[in-house]
Amino acid sequence: MILKAVRCDRDTFREVRFKPGFNVILADRIREATDKDSRNGVGKTTLIEIIHFCLGASTRKNEGLRVKQLEDWTFILDFSLKGNSYSVYRNTMDYSKIKLEGDVSSWPFKPAYDEIEKKYILPVKDWNVLLGQLDFGIPADAADKKYTPTFRSLISYFMRRGVGAFQVPFRHYPQQKEWDMQVNNAFLLGLNWEQAARFQELKDKEKTLGELKKALNQGLLTGYVGSMGELKAELVRLEEKISRVDNELNSFKVHPQYIEIQEEVNRITREIHDITNRSTINRQILDKYRESVVQERDVSINKMKQVYREAGLVFPGSLEKKLDEVSDFHKQLIANRKDYLEAETGRLAREIKDQEIRVEQLSNRRAERMVILQTHGALDEYTKLQERAAGFKQQLEEVKNRLENLRQFDEGKSRLKIAGEELYQETRRDYDERFPHIEKAIKLFNGFSEKLYSEPGILSLDVTGRGYKMDVDIKRAGSQGIGYMKIFCYDLTLARLFSQLRAAPIFLIHDSTIYDGVDERQIAKALELAAVEAESQGIQYICALNSDNVPDRDFSETFQSEFDKHVIVTFTDAADDGGLLGIRF
Repeated sequence: MILKAVRCDRDTFREVRFKPGFNVILADRIREATDKDSRNGVGKTTLIEIIHFCLGASTRKNEGLRVKQLEDWTFILDFSLKGNSYSVYRNTMDYSKIKLEGDVSSWPFKPAYDEIEKKYILPVKDWNVLLGQLDFGIPADAADKKYTPTFRSLISYFMRRGVGAFQVPFRHYPQQKEWDMQVNNAFLLGLNWEQAARFQELKDKEKTLGELKKALNQGLLTGYVGSMGELKAELVRLEEKISRVDNELNSFKVHPQYIEIQEEVNRITREIHDITNRSTINRQILDKYRESVVQERDVSINKMKQVYREAGLVFPGSLEKKLDEVSDFHKQLIANRKDYLEAETGRLAREIKDQEIRVEQLSNRRAERMVILQTHGALDEYTKLQERAAGFKQQLEEVKNRLENLRQFDEGKSRLKIAGEELYQETRRDYDERFPHIEKAIKLFNGFSEKLYSEPGILSLDVTGRGYKMDVDIKRAGSQGIGYMKIFCYDLTLARLFSQLRAAPIFLIHDSTIYDGVDERQIAKALELAAVEAESQGIQYICALNSDNVPDRDFSETFQSEFDKHVIVTFTDAADDGGLLGIRF
């Protein structure tokens, strides 16, 4: 892909047209930003943001181009791809789709065509898939894989945005995931990206096992997994319980009137208790009556006379007659009382006997019913027993599952270890087969760094048990400037490899950030190196520079005389309309 122009539907916007080869975007800063400015630049970074936007970058409200001041702006990117020219339109409000002009007859799948607008329209997601296949040759079936190179990640190595993109050569933003870095760099460097993806899949499995093991060690899953010994002991205990309950179920006899019989037994028991209580009271009364009968005695007249004589009193005849009458009455009264007590004693004795017989009858009946209750059970009891057995069996299955999980956990660790070693050996063999291409990348980086610092740097690409190991180094590294030049050399290496491997031109854009803090002599060498590579290898190199950072005195005489013709646009903050957008906010 080669960029041709960036346009907009607003008159204030300054159209930027690119040329093949070496391009310079120059920013002439005059005034300082004020506290009312939300953007203190003139448009260099915004230009890169627009290109990303038109090439399918995700966007958030109140960030990037989706701010109130740019609401409903449509940005247009003109570019060439595989010999055909295209124009892509994307609006800051209707940002979920893009509109396209150009020949799509040879594309893997064709977007819908709008007859009214005379443009193709497709979702941004589909646009990214198409660009990945057309520009980078990402396989069509790669989207089915979990870890795969993507157009958005790949293009970000050729168009880094934000200060965070210039910290590590292999990352285009600081929070880039390890797998994304591994897979996409492997793809660009000509390594086996699918093996890099498989390393990540192994890491995912190791992470899952590791988190489970950590939870086990912390006791968080004691009731869920447990140790092998604990689970086997629980297995034996549950099997014994199930065996006992099954035996109870096998010998269980259900009586259809069990509840009625149980209620009858309870009623009989209550009746026996009542009769026994009444019988006890009757016995106590009977004993009192019998005792009263024995103790009943009359007092004789003679005894009374003797008492009088001993007292020195004369017992008169008239009184004796009256006493005889009283004595006769008293005797009759005693006789009547005895008759009553004897009658009551007989009645109570008979009633006690009847109560004893009734208790015996009830006890016999209760015994008969108890035999039934002891040899049979109620249906609800049988159901509860079944439910208890089912509960134990469910627990047993859970324990078996836990044992199986623990066994698989132990086996999983072994399998992962074996799979990791096999993948390492496979990747190592593949690496050796690809080494001629890898060696080319190493030589390119080393050569580029040597042209900047007169000493070769090192691009290290190796295979470890965890995946690809990638590193770059330039002697005397340590300052911010040399760190940026590592990224410059690496990006130029990728662009060179891509143009050779794909036999297609590619663009490489560097914001002015990459030259911050770099010695002027190295900036001059880097720009001249980029210009040479652009002209000789068909690479379109676009760099943004601040005018006060152009190392005129350190350019070679030839390059110094030709530098100005490579400046495609100059932005200035001398006036509000001097920047890219034509407005200042």
